[in-house]
Amino acid sequence: MTTLLLIRHGENDTIGKKLAGRMAGVHLNEKGQAQAAALVPALEKAPIKAIYSSPLERAQETAVPLAQALALPVQTAPGLVEIAFGEWTGRSMKDLRRLKAWKAVQNEPATFRFPGGETFAEAQARAAGELRSIAERHPDELVACFTHADVIRLVTAHFLDVPLNSFQRLGADTASITVVHLGKDGRVAVPRVNQTVGFAWPEPPQKKTPSKARK
Repeated sequence: MTTLLLIRHGENDTIGKKLAGRMAGVHLNEKGQAQAAALVPALEKAPIKAIYSSPLERAQETAVPLAQALALPVQTAPGLVEIAFGEWTGRSMKDLRRLKAWKAVQNEPATFRFPGGETFAEAQARAAGELRSIAERHPDELVACFTHADVIRLVTAHFLDVPLNSFQRLGADTASITVVHLGKDGRVAVPRVNQTVGFAWPEPPQKKTPSKARK
């Protein structure tokens, strides 16, 4: 069986603030760079034979440290690119959550199309197809694939036969690893989902001290 390591890109400054989508110029921040570096000691002894990445900068930048450590090229896989969010690309999450359509994204994603963009089903089909193609090129090998949160959740749901309306129940943290086995005979296994390197419970946000009233 071919084993695929589905690795989400590291942290960047748009997460939780904007729907970055396929925007150009979204790079890893300092924490994201550290996450990418941390993947090296975790995976450099693994018998990885190839590295593929979404064409977007944040995924490519996450792949580079491991690729350099293993002396492998980062091969661009267009099918691993982020969902095409269309007219929503670059909009703030605060504004998007106010839209009536946002409820459909959360509750009925199987029937939702982003204005001017893809449906979740279309994104799932092209990403799963890309991974199957990669597996065919690397029979019985271990391959690292760097991509995006929704892409990982969509293909994981596909390989687990999870209904599309439930795919968002799956996790895909920054720099996390999801393991998928694809066999030539059609067998599929997903032994690990959203495994993170050096996990630590996040610190609570700092409480802001109220400013004193002017006299």
